[in-house]
Amino acid sequence: MNIISKMLQTKTLKKTACYHCGDDCLTAKYVIEEKSFCCHGCKTVFEILSASKMGNYYSYNDHPGATRSRTDKRFDYLSSSDIISELIDYTDSKITIVTFYIPHIHCSSCLWLLEQLNKINPAIHYCRVDFLKKQLNIRFDHQKISLQQIVEILYDIGYEPLVSLQDVIKKQNLSTKDNLLQKIAVAGFCFGNVMLLSFPEYFGITNTESTFKFFFGWLNVLFSIPVVFYSGRGYFVAAWQNLKKQVFGIDFPLALGIAVLFIRTITEVYTRTDAGFADTLCGLVFFLLIGKKVQQKTYHHISFERDYRSFFPVAVQIIANEIQKPIPLAQLQTGHRMLIRHNEIIPADSILLKGEALIDFSFVTGESIPVKKTLGEIVYAGGRQTGGAIELEVVKPVYQSYLTQLWNNEAFTRQKDNRMQTFNEKVSKYFTIVLLTIAFGSLIFWLPTDIRRGFAAFTAVLIVACPCALALSTPFTMSAALSIFDKNFFYLKNITVVEQMAAIDTIVFDKTGTITTGSSDEIILEGVLSAAQQQLIYSACINSTHPLSRMICQYLGNQHRLSFEHYAEIPNLGILATISGHKLRVGNSKLALGYKKNVNYASKVYLVIDDELLGYFEFSHRHREGMNNLNGLESYYKTFLLSGDQDHERDELLQYFTSPNGMHFNQSPQRKLDFVQSLQQQGKQVMMLGDGLNDAGALKQSDLGIAVTDDVNNFTPGSDAIMDGRSFSKLPDFLRFSKNTVNIIRFSFLISLTYNIIGLTYAVTGRLSPLMAAILMPLSTVTIISFTSLATRVAARWRNLI
Repeated sequence: MNIISKMLQTKTLKKTACYHCGDDCLTAKYVIEEKSFCCHGCKTVFEILSASKMGNYYSYNDHPGATRSRTDKRFDYLSSSDIISELIDYTDSKITIVTFYIPHIHCSSCLWLLEQLNKINPAIHYCRVDFLKKQLNIRFDHQKISLQQIVEILYDIGYEPLVSLQDVIKKQNLSTKDNLLQKIAVAGFCFGNVMLLSFPEYFGITNTESTFKFFFGWLNVLFSIPVVFYSGRGYFVAAWQNLKKQVFGIDFPLALGIAVLFIRTITEVYTRTDAGFADTLCGLVFFLLIGKKVQQKTYHHISFERDYRSFFPVAVQIIANEIQKPIPLAQLQTGHRMLIRHNEIIPADSILLKGEALIDFSFVTGESIPVKKTLGEIVYAGGRQTGGAIELEVVKPVYQSYLTQLWNNEAFTRQKDNRMQTFNEKVSKYFTIVLLTIAFGSLIFWLPTDIRRGFAAFTAVLIVACPCALALSTPFTMSAALSIFDKNFFYLKNITVVEQMAAIDTIVFDKTGTITTGSSDEIILEGVLSAAQQQLIYSACINSTHPLSRMICQYLGNQHRLSFEHYAEIPNLGILATISGHKLRVGNSKLALGYKKNVNYASKVYLVIDDELLGYFEFSHRHREGMNNLNGLESYYKTFLLSGDQDHERDELLQYFTSPNGMHFNQSPQRKLDFVQSLQQQGKQVMMLGDGLNDAGALKQSDLGIAVTDDVNNFTPGSDAIMDGRSFSKLPDFLRFSKNTVNIIRFSFLISLTYNIIGLTYAVTGRLSPLMAAILMPLSTVTIISFTSLATRVAARWRNLI
């Protein structure tokens, strides 16, 4: 009796959600400030945040941590020594250092929290975050904590690392470095000192101080040496390489100008005829390198060069002797039995041995409806399992699968950056020819009367007409444009993409995931079905391969399949069947009700059993915001739709693609690529917008490939630009802004040309003073930089991009 009374008095534990991760709290052990936590880890993270007065971290997400299920084995592959050796940066008998790419880093709170991991687990010695590259460098004691446990901690606090075969971190760290910042620092230091030493010459030196004039001159020569031979060396190398290719690029007149400035400075200082042009020389190289740095500005947190390796898992679970174990994907061989869980990628062509396979092939074929596979059927690589765990036997190595063969197309070996000549490249060729013509013309004109004046005129022309402003106009304009695009969630691979976009005259759209959202299909049942009626409808639809039939079966769930006495599927109408004595009509309004289907923005499948209308399934397709803007594009661009789906949405899409033969359905990846290529053979400049692997070939083949995604950190195929789905409605504005940007570059060239004409009037006379050169060079540079920056912002405001 006492035991029963005590049990009645015992308080029942109320199920509570963890304040940090949202999981059920199975114990009341971890409670702080009336907030319950499921484990010590979640409690510790909260304590760290509270102690630093960063509790508002939770206002961004109700449950920022995503604690794994106790049976979750997604990170078991990190226990393999072969995989660990590929990921770590350094290891010894006790310490290991590893760098992870974490796409979810977005603010200072993320940075702070990740650098406090040592408080969650003391075996982690320190963590350092590179915010721009979204990299986390961790040093830890591998005797006390494993790499797998570290990744699990990161996952549990909401910062899962992105680990793929095509490792983003190693690719960035192995990129070549040209020490550009050091070159800028050397040029800037020398430029400042030369300007200081040149001030007496600017303001005049008395006869008593004339000895300092030449002393300062030799100091300026010394400061010029590292500027020419270290900071400016790249221009001489590039000019020589272009000459070997018989190409007159902009680097040739720049290198020529630097050389002439240096030689004339040494000559004038040595002969004591003048102070030389050391200030102009150092300033020229310094500003050119600044422009080059701006031009090299990239977005490190986005990987544009992607292939199947960034899509496939690093490791896969195989079953051998009834034991599961992870192996690196490179070791996966024919005959291996794989275990693929929900939402995992199938990395090799395989045969289904066990389980209910419902495979999403949208990344490969573009078809948005999951495909049901039966036992013994081949499942191709690249599909994503959307049901429960399945077992498959590998029948082809990874490198022989259909998916990897997609990357063997020649489109993936092309060098896209050389497809279109930029404005700078076009102008620099003629600029160089005109410059050399004027310089040698001045020399020939003065030689008969005054040899010294002739050489002075020759060198002065090369100094004044050095295309410094022309070289700076493009990088500064494009840098401003890239920052505008970036703020609007449109990320470009490099500055040449802007000019490529301005030259486009044909636009090709993919459908699924591009003009529709990632989960574009919704199904709604209008009506009430009994369990028996659901079973009848399921038994009729399960025999059909039509996408809508498969969606109905998926909606109804697994049902017992009834045998039928009669079955007929009528194309474009629906299904007629007799099952267990009941007559069914499942299809459009013409089949089910006897009248034509109304044109609307949703597909309807009516359900009739024994001549009684029970209701209908409605399938709606959520198009992206801004689809109406596509109508405006047809006035300026030729637009096409390429889809791997069937044409059940043709009528709905006619409002957007009105031109004859503007829509093409049932397109395989190869047919998409061939279509783009056929347009290019007609002289079209083609821009392709796609989202999945099925679009990868067409994106590479096109003159400008844009990957559209709802998460820029998820997989996107190789492309020239990545567009966040939120910015799809701004596509017309992006296209107009790109044209404005190119016009700004052309106008800045006219400004530069004006300065050159003014300077040449002095140069051809052979009486260009160092003071005049020192004024003209920085004045033209400042004017160009100011104009391009302001004009780009004005154009962006005009296009409602800022």
